[in-house]
Amino acid sequence: MLGFGADRLRADMNRLLALLFHQGVLDEQFLQLQQLQDDTSPNFVSEVVTIYFRESEKLLKNLRELLSDRDFSDYKKMGIHLNHFMGSSSSIGAKRVKNVCGAFRAASEQNNRLGCFRALELLEHEYCYLKNKLHEFLQMEQQRILGAGARYPIQN
Repeated sequence: MLGFGADRLRADMNRLLALLFHQGVLDEQFLQLQQLQDDTSPNFVSEVVTIYFRESEKLLKNLRELLSDRDFSDYKKMGIHLNHFMGSSSSIGAKRVKNVCGAFRAASEQNNRLGCFRALELLEHEYCYLKNKLHEFLQMEQQRILGAGARYPIQN
């Protein structure tokens, strides 16, 4: 019975990933990240994604603070935060977040404050969607790992 549950869990994980790829939320870089996970580092993807989320929260906070300042004029500083966000998003395969960062950066390069506000709103939306879906995926992955490691004594 345990194998049936594991098969269902694996199928659910594959469906979720297929959806995220179809929606353009993730790209092939996420698959490459998964290939780096093995028996010696079974939580590799989870650890990398957790670091990504922690750093992204800081970057979003910094971007919000910059834009909330009435006297804001340091678009170059904003661009630095956006480049960092784009790079880290690209490294985990967060395609839509990376693309929104690019549009946000274009608005900042044009000193377009209203465009930056709109881009920040979209970035926060895409980031939240990604975070929710990856949390869902990682929970299934953790259940799969725990299930695979479960050993039950044979009953006579």
